[in-house]
Amino acid sequence: MKDFKLYCFGESGNAYKAALMLELCRLEWQPVFVDFFNGETRSPAYRGEINEMGEAPVLEHGEVKLTQSGVILDYLAEITRKFGPKSDAERREVWRWILFDNHKFTANLATLRFLIQFAKTGETPVTEFLRARATTALKVTDAHLATTPFMVGKRATIADLSMAGYMFYGDELTVPLEPHVNVMKWLDRIRSLPGWKHPYDLMPRSKPAA
Repeated sequence: MKDFKLYCFGESGNAYKAALMLELCRLEWQPVFVDFFNGETRSPAYRGEINEMGEAPVLEHGEVKLTQSGVILDYLAEITRKFGPKSDAERREVWRWILFDNHKFTANLATLRFLIQFAKTGETPVTEFLRARATTALKVTDAHLATTPFMVGKRATIADLSMAGYMFYGDELTVPLEPHVNVMKWLDRIRSLPGWKHPYDLMPRSKPAA
């Protein structure tokens, strides 16, 4: 039996954050497919037994059950002593970027991708608003990465794994990454980490490949 179970699906960048951390840390883990697009996370069974918030990812490790990708990353960093902060100052900086990711970076990129790619809304005032917000967040990140190879100094941390969660879905994002040169170089550095895999190679997909 695998040591860890991760409730996830390939299209979820938030689940990818946890899956990539498990993989980079060389942990024995099992993906448990969540049928998000057919409403599994909204079902009473899922909310009652898996996650009352009706979301993925969910990590199970023995008696420990955790939700929210930032909390999962923090837990895995603590128990493996990998990709975590090495001082109180680093801890605060790591969480500064994870919170920025949750509120400004992933929040806008992921919602925009969902509306265009999966909900098929086409362009609307909502998608225009989200794209503008996502572009601003990318500019902030690009400027920061002009001064440092990773989000918090010279080594990858869970701040990078959180920020990069949706960045490897390519054209699905509907926001061009190429103008953000420092972001592109940062993504190459993350791809170079031993054990890196694309989200669709780590987790089962809900929909067949196009």
